[in-house]
Amino acid sequence: MIRINTAKVVVFASLFYIASAFIIYYIEPETFGNPFNGLWWVLTTVTTVGFGDYYPVTVPGRIYGMFLFLFGIGLIGIILGKIVDSFTYYGRLKMEGKLNYTGKKHFLIIGWSKNVEKTIVELLLNRGLETEVVLIDSLKESPFKHDRFHYIQGNPTDPKTLRQANIDQADAVAVFASDYDYEVQADGKTLLIASAVERYATEKGIDIYTIAEITHKDHIPMFKHADVDEFVLSSESFPQLMTKSLMHHGASRLYMQLLNHAYGENIWEIEPKSSWKTYGDAFKELTRLGANLIAEGHDLSIVRRLDDPIPEGARLYVICDQQTYEKLTLIG
Repeated sequence: MIRINTAKVVVFASLFYIASAFIIYYIEPETFGNPFNGLWWVLTTVTTVGFGDYYPVTVPGRIYGMFLFLFGIGLIGIILGKIVDSFTYYGRLKMEGKLNYTGKKHFLIIGWSKNVEKTIVELLLNRGLETEVVLIDSLKESPFKHDRFHYIQGNPTDPKTLRQANIDQADAVAVFASDYDYEVQADGKTLLIASAVERYATEKGIDIYTIAEITHKDHIPMFKHADVDEFVLSSESFPQLMTKSLMHHGASRLYMQLLNHAYGENIWEIEPKSSWKTYGDAFKELTRLGANLIAEGHDLSIVRRLDDPIPEGARLYVICDQQTYEKLTLIG
């Protein structure tokens, strides 16, 4: 099978059409007036538009026109076919995870599982979030389709794969446990990947916020040396939710509403206003606007410390609906 290089075809076609413009002008200078009009006629002919404002009237000119019908139109067909093939090839490379990701401030997820799928859906359904999601895994093709989702196929412990996912510009990296491994195997693989990410960060001299899913809490001490910033236990929430539901009927529904952005009320992070000197100042104004201040960072005790000053760089979390959150982001 003969493979034709797209660039060479485009260059050859361009030269052919320009040459044809000069040829038809040379044959019928009075009809076309200048080579540019000849080029106009050539292009309207090979694209089968045929406006009829210029056309050859002599026998030599019409003979060349017939040649252009056969050869020129066939050439433009080849070019259009190559362009379509290029888009198809690009789409296939993207589905197979072989294209480099060049975006910034994205969420990088490593490892595909049921928990990953739910997490990605939750991220992409969040109406207040436009961040893109990038997945690294060894699947033959992308397991998910969305405009803000990108797939990278490769070994997550390989720096080349991490660079392909543009980990240097990622907002955060989440390493998920496999669905198909035993607890020890799953956490061992997660530890290996997390260590590779942190080693990459150290060598590059950058800070990468890393979150790891762990299947067994006894394995957490083993992750300490890997400098993982945050741990999430796979099955940690189930017994607590079941207990709360038994003690307080409906408690699990409240928890699920906060986790699922399909409901009205969600947890949002906001920046403190310069006029808020204490937690009490923030609490009063946020309450007036329809939001509940619940935490600073991971500290849930600020409701008992309303007179304490808000530290520099504080990260405040509130519970409110989408409309209220958008209002909060507009006030300075």
